[in-house]
Amino acid sequence: MQIFIGADHRGVELENSIYEHLKKEGFDVYKSKLINSNDDDYPDFAFDVCKNVLKDKENLGILICGNGIGISIAANKVKNIRCARIVSEEDAHHAKNHNGANVIAFGGIPSQEAIKIVDTFIETPVATEERHLRRIQKIIDYENGAYNGL
Repeated sequence: MQIFIGADHRGVELENSIYEHLKKEGFDVYKSKLINSNDDDYPDFAFDVCKNVLKDKENLGILICGNGIGISIAANKVKNIRCARIVSEEDAHHAKNHNGANVIAFGGIPSQEAIKIVDTFIETPVATEERHLRRIQKIIDYENGAYNGL
């Protein structure tokens, strides 16, 4: 598993804290190679991280912007990405274990809280319960134009 992390200019400090924490814990983690500036655009970081997450189904992504909303919307435009904007450890658990999220997004969270959220996301097992798998599959099928259940 590789972990990819990216942030616009409003999330650089938090990105650095999380990156250092994950490196210290021994994770294979990569920061977006895009350059930050005061007028950078969060969709670019979302697309860069997501394209790398898609290289292997075990990969995970972490996105940070001012509040996590815009960057999560951009990430969810990438086919096969399921990004959840989260604000708590419980959100991180449910995003991965119930909803099949492979990317999380947030912003405006203190560093120590963000690290706990990231740790929870990484440590949470993927969905295995039939009801969750069924729902995730409906999302995948809809994205591929194959869901006609409505």
